[in-house]
Amino acid sequence: MRLAVLLAAAILSGSAASADVGLNIYGLSWHLDADKARAQGADTWYNPGLGVRYRVPGERFDYFFDAGAYRDSGRNTAILAGAAAHWRATQRARLGLALVMFNSKTYNSGNTFIAPLPVAAWEFDSVTVNMVWMPKWSEVNDINTLGFWLTYFFK
Repeated sequence: MRLAVLLAAAILSGSAASADVGLNIYGLSWHLDADKARAQGADTWYNPGLGVRYRVPGERFDYFFDAGAYRDSGRNTAILAGAAAHWRATQRARLGLALVMFNSKTYNSGNTFIAPLPVAAWEFDSVTVNMVWMPKWSEVNDINTLGFWLTYFFK
């Protein structure tokens, strides 16, 4: 834990002057196996919620930290916090990997867990359209799902 805090402090201290703060506006989800999602009562596609993003832009990669809460597909409140890196694939397209801590009654029998998740984004001036793939993973998540949300940056 100390190592993670020290690493985050080192990253942020060198770039704090150029960091961006944004509001995450969650979203939508698409369940790739809709019949299974419906059978499990986890088929809600509208998942409203709010969060914050702290982004440190870089030349080839952007690093960011998110925290928030949303109503998940199982109609429970999901709380998340995580860190990620976005590779600048093009001027607007971003591809990356996030390490996210989740807590919700819907996932992992209600136990908090950490998962590596692939993320993608499309950036506009002050708005980013985000996508995450939450793959089927043992008993943690039974349904392959894509999640979508917006980030609005205060500039």
